[in-house]
Amino acid sequence: METYALVGPSGTGKSFRAIVVAYQYGAEAIIDDGLLIQGSSVLAGSSAKRQKTKVGAIKTALFLDPEQAEEVKTAISKCGIKRILILGTSKEMAQRIAERLNLPKPRKVINISEIAKPWEIEKAKHSRKLYGKHIIPAPTVEVKPKLSGTLIEPLQTWLGKQSKSRTPHHRLLIEQSVVRPTFNYLGKFFIANNVIPTIFTWTVEQIDGINRVNKVDYQENNEGIIIDCEVTAYYGNYLPSVAKEIQIRARREIEYMTSLHIEAINVYFKNIVKKDEGNREKSLDFGQNKIAIGSGS
Repeated sequence: METYALVGPSGTGKSFRAIVVAYQYGAEAIIDDGLLIQGSSVLAGSSAKRQKTKVGAIKTALFLDPEQAEEVKTAISKCGIKRILILGTSKEMAQRIAERLNLPKPRKVINISEIAKPWEIEKAKHSRKLYGKHIIPAPTVEVKPKLSGTLIEPLQTWLGKQSKSRTPHHRLLIEQSVVRPTFNYLGKFFIANNVIPTIFTWTVEQIDGINRVNKVDYQENNEGIIIDCEVTAYYGNYLPSVAKEIQIRARREIEYMTSLHIEAINVYFKNIVKKDEGNREKSLDFGQNKIAIGSGS
């Protein structure tokens, strides 16, 4: 096992450049702020960006939680990873992370000032201070489930790289994630209780085959949001297809507008509305029963 370290003060662009540095040194995985990242997947760990305080974020980044540390150690062993890049604010922090994960001391420590120009570092620090933005070197689709409630947006960047075969420089398109965690100086972000039901109702009532949304309930857990809804459909529609359309559209709109991760949308049909020859609506109530179709994620 070989370890390398990329170090520098917070907000200087380490995570932004982590993928390229890992490539240059042949590292198969990256350890950044409590997460073990390999390629386009988050393999294990808990993100420090999810913590509500800076103290909590530091503890998570240092793997002080035995269960978190054990999860990452198991993933490293299971995946047969031979080279890892550790990100830290200092050489001492990188060494401490290595100790917590039973990894050897970094054989080489790269300072951010060696790979980024002074103006690039200042630009990164300005963005962190002004907007509270942090980078995670993993695709948004991987990050969202682990940071539910944190504002997230994708970032696609062209970064230079040099081929090991000494061919001319190439450019590498990578996807990373921009997040604004709750512990930054901008304060916490709150979404009012009626926001999700309002977005859901407005979105679903635009769908052909839906008469109205009767009821929307939701609950939040560590994995994201679970929505339970009761709807009234028009007679003559294939209910499984309508339920699937509800899940697709509602998930897309809510995640786009709030950056919350939707774990599941459970759809229940309470009744059916049928139009007569005079275009008048008649409700066919199911009584105490409900038809559950399309339940789940």
